[in-house]
Amino acid sequence: MRRIAAVFGGSGFIGRQVVKRLAAQDYIVRIVTRDAEAVQPQMTQGRVGQIVPVLANISDDASVGRAVAGCDVVINLLGILFERRAGDFTRVQAEAPGRIARAASAAGVSHLVHISAIGADAGSDSLYARTKAEGEAAVRQGFPAAVILRPSVVFGPEDSFFNRFAGLARMLPFMPVVHGETKFQPVYVGDVADAVMAAIARPDAAGRVFELGGPRVASFRDLMGFVLTTTRRRKRMIDLPMGLVRFQARIGDRLPKPPLTTDQLKLLERDNVVAEGADGLAALGIAPTPMEAVVPGYLSRFRRGGDRRDTSPA
Repeated sequence: MRRIAAVFGGSGFIGRQVVKRLAAQDYIVRIVTRDAEAVQPQMTQGRVGQIVPVLANISDDASVGRAVAGCDVVINLLGILFERRAGDFTRVQAEAPGRIARAASAAGVSHLVHISAIGADAGSDSLYARTKAEGEAAVRQGFPAAVILRPSVVFGPEDSFFNRFAGLARMLPFMPVVHGETKFQPVYVGDVADAVMAAIARPDAAGRVFELGGPRVASFRDLMGFVLTTTRRRKRMIDLPMGLVRFQARIGDRLPKPPLTTDQLKLLERDNVVAEGADGLAALGIAPTPMEAVVPGYLSRFRRGGDRRDTSPA
């Protein structure tokens, strides 16, 4: 019998890596989506009919139930960094995980893996962090044996972190710094995908929470310095006045694709690292990949001369 996996958020940054690994292990993979066309490029990663889009409404019990019916494995990668309309955080990060967990339990699914985030906290003043915590609680209630993975900032060729700041370094005469002493523990997207697969394969992972971070803890300022060094940009790092940053964040709250929101600014006030004593990648048998081994390869296009279209000053 072929094993079947349903992946919510399977066309996203982490999801594409997870789907590729599931297909390599001969799963039939359902990418649960609202947009079947977005999944088309991934269908060539497996045999004909092995990777298929399944349309579903994550706000509807029956729709989610149909998406997971007959599955052995369900993986939830749904998450957003900002709201396009009020209530999106609650709908996507708090309510949908519980709905998926309940449906998986009712369908007799063997394994449920839920991707949350380091910093998930029911007492946080950040709505992102609160709804992540609410989603975890709902998953645990609906499917007690679920494995919860909490990554720090995830990096890889298509990331929205290092690529974003490398782009700023190319465009601006300086590198902006906000809450420069806040610490991060960037984790490689391939390691996160491997952690998902380990969570499925290892019986001892059931019901546990794992915090995923790379081998290096670095301040935001240090990471910006790493971006400048990697892209060979001789730019001064400047701490932006918090009054200006808060003003820009309020403007961002009203933009369709904000560079920064008020809620994200709240997240930047807290360290984003693996908690002391927490289970991590090592507990899943995974050696974390250093960002120095991966990031320079895909940021080379931001170097002066690295992209023939780049005529900006160093």
